Amino acid sequence: MKIRIKGDSIRFRLTQTEVQALSNNGKIYDSTNFGTTKFSYGIVLTSEAENLSIKFENNSIVLEMPEVNGKSWFSNDIITFDHTIKTTSGNDLYLLLEKDFTCLDNTIEDQSDNYPNPKLS
Repeated sequence: MKIRIKGDSIRFRLTQTEVQALSNNGKIYDSTNFGTTKFSYGIVLTSEAENLSIKFENNSIVLEMPEVNGKSWFSNDIITFDHTIKTTSGNDLYLLLEKDFTCLDNTIEDQSDNYPNPKLS
């Protein structure tokens, strides 16, 4: 799972195995250890959610996805889910969850589990 944060935008990108795990298990998590502090991030399916939503607590970002969408995501052709939320500070926070495609350019990153890029067809 990769996350990209830029300004008031957060993007999560998942490999095929991660999408399957999320669909089957209802949650996936990962973390980065900074030595004395661990940063965690994940996605959970919830029956209460109507759209993507997000929580940031205790050095952890958790994206919540509607269970109805997440349970079938691995077996369908939907690529992305997105939603903009209004924060308590009044700003718009854009959330994007997408299947991770192989890159079009050369990269040293392991892409063996990424989705085939349709632009390479």
